[in-house]
Amino acid sequence: MGVVLWFTGLSGSGKTTIAEALKKELVELGKNVFVLDGDVVREKRNRHLGFSREDIRENNRIIAELAKEKSVASDMVLVPVISPFREDRSAARAHIGDNFLEVFIDCPLSVCEARDVKGLYKKARAGEIENFIGLSELLPYERPVNPDIIIETDNDKEKEESVELFIEELVCRGLV
Repeated sequence: MGVVLWFTGLSGSGKTTIAEALKKELVELGKNVFVLDGDVVREKRNRHLGFSREDIRENNRIIAELAKEKSVASDMVLVPVISPFREDRSAARAHIGDNFLEVFIDCPLSVCEARDVKGLYKKARAGEIENFIGLSELLPYERPVNPDIIIETDNDKEKEESVELFIEELVCRGLV
């Protein structure tokens, strides 16, 4: 069974960007890698779910099930998903088991909002999106207390540098 790397962080922190770049490097190292992007899963499989606390919990539960299934045939499953609540990440860890690593893509809200790649922060500030994760008191982003891996993306380093640090961490853990 492969390792599930559960990327958590605010929208715009770089979860998907780093996951895709990491996949490329890992494939070059001979690893069988699958990316299970939270946005893609929500769009294709979980369209019926909204962004209430209950729907976020259900979305994360479904993604954890899919990640566990994909880990059977993969060396690594990379799961970039906001996953804002500690409780949900703990449930994903419990469901997946010992091959789960929580990866915190650490980037301050101000930097994510300045990047605003998808225009979501702008829409949220304009009132077009209610209870946007990280801006809403009802749906706060709960930073991981003790993540397995931390990748900071708020400075000027390029994604390649972040991926290089990530690879070094995986080597230290004996996963590459």
